Amino acid sequence: MAIDSPSVLSDPTAERGTAARPPVPDPAPARLTGRARLILMVLCAAQFMVALDFSILNVALPVLGRDLGMGQSDLQWAVTAFALPSGGFLLFFGRVADLYGRRKLFLTGLALFTAASLLAALAWNPVVFLAARAAQGLGAAVIVPTGMSLLTTTFAEGPQRERALGISGTLMSLGFTIGMVLGGGMTDALGWRSTMGLLAVAGTLVLAVAPALLTESRHPRRPRLDVPGAVTVTGGLLGVIYALSTAAERGFGGADVIVALVGGALLLVAFAVVESRAAEPLVSLPMLRRPTVAWGNLAGLTTFAMMSSVIFLLTLYLQEVLKLSSLITGLVFGVQGVLSAVAGVVAPKVIGRFGARRTLVGSMLIQAVLTAVMVGLGENATAGAWLAMAAVSTASVAHLWVIISYGVIATSGLPDHEQGLATGLVTSSQQIGMTVGIPLLSALASAHIASLRDGGADFAAATLGGVRLGIGVDAAVVALIAVAVGLGLRGRRGRG
Repeated sequence: MAIDSPSVLSDPTAERGTAARPPVPDPAPARLTGRARLILMVLCAAQFMVALDFSILNVALPVLGRDLGMGQSDLQWAVTAFALPSGGFLLFFGRVADLYGRRKLFLTGLALFTAASLLAALAWNPVVFLAARAAQGLGAAVIVPTGMSLLTTTFAEGPQRERALGISGTLMSLGFTIGMVLGGGMTDALGWRSTMGLLAVAGTLVLAVAPALLTESRHPRRPRLDVPGAVTVTGGLLGVIYALSTAAERGFGGADVIVALVGGALLLVAFAVVESRAAEPLVSLPMLRRPTVAWGNLAGLTTFAMMSSVIFLLTLYLQEVLKLSSLITGLVFGVQGVLSAVAGVVAPKVIGRFGARRTLVGSMLIQAVLTAVMVGLGENATAGAWLAMAAVSTASVAHLWVIISYGVIATSGLPDHEQGLATGLVTSSQQIGMTVGIPLLSALASAHIASLRDGGADFAAATLGGVRLGIGVDAAVVALIAVAVGLGLRGRRGRG
């Protein structure tokens, strides 16, 4: 069975092979009305802000730490305090929005995110700052699934939705990249507080126009919220994210890391058991058994985890090995942003030409190959900077096509009342991928760096060795998952 179009993705009889497919209505035209464009702008702007927040502080952490009196070992909490709630509560708020209103939850999350950004900009000590970052993360956990649900229920399946997902995916990836550029430039020129102030201003602008444009949507009825499922999945995600984030700085040997990792894993197993027995589960296990949902989200989690990890490793390489400034380091990623924008524009045409499945698998393989090229990075500043810029910029094109094609695959063919769950899974894949990928490969690179240092290598050579190892593992993971996804989405009849 070819899994290359929304109509095939959505046809349950195609999976069973027991009945003829009913006629499929003509898809809605790709052209959007003026109001639809405005709605898309509002939803994408909110998603862009969240992606921006993931990276805008990265190059500002040393300056921030000195200003607030945070030790080097405490700086990870500037990232972890945001990552924990933003990744841990995604599924929960996606389901709550289905039941009680996506517009209402979206506006609430946007208001929380905006207020928290202002508090972070004004923070006078580490406690206030970290509390503000946690509130930002909670706001992001509301914005992301509700925004995606509003997008998929507003734009009809077919060309309209593919175009909307293309723009959204482009801005999501651009936000992470532009955050690196803005973070360096704004910190050098205006100080680290300006990065949080920018988010507060952007949130205020979006909040000013969103209420007039968005209409309410929710589940046609109000089933009970699956509280045991919400508690176990949220606790499990929080435990795993905490363990991975902390291990990136201190290794996996700490008691708190081991307890959090084991406890989180056990809670996720308990979540699966709870969902299999719940009358009205938070996550529909039959939905997760759909090849399109399962394999699509695995591809999404992988591409976000590995691409964000590459950017992190390259930042380490450019600053610690080549000794480039934070501003120049950010500018190296500028070309990536431009090519990402172009990739997002042409993505619907690529999917239309080759189909979603072929685009997904082929793009993952291209991302893997271009990532592997960066194993050749060396200590020569000019050659290294140019190779890093060229390879990561072209890899980002394939990365964008993966994002858009997996979003099309994982959300097509589902009724509106399940869109919150489906988009919650999609956005969970994105957010969790960005959250866990960096700590995992950072821990791997750090261990190898320490080993090389113990063997007598100088700091630059050891760091380069750790970066190369991380990049090599990154490329291998993407390639292996690409093959697995390709096989998983072929269907029983095996046609490409």
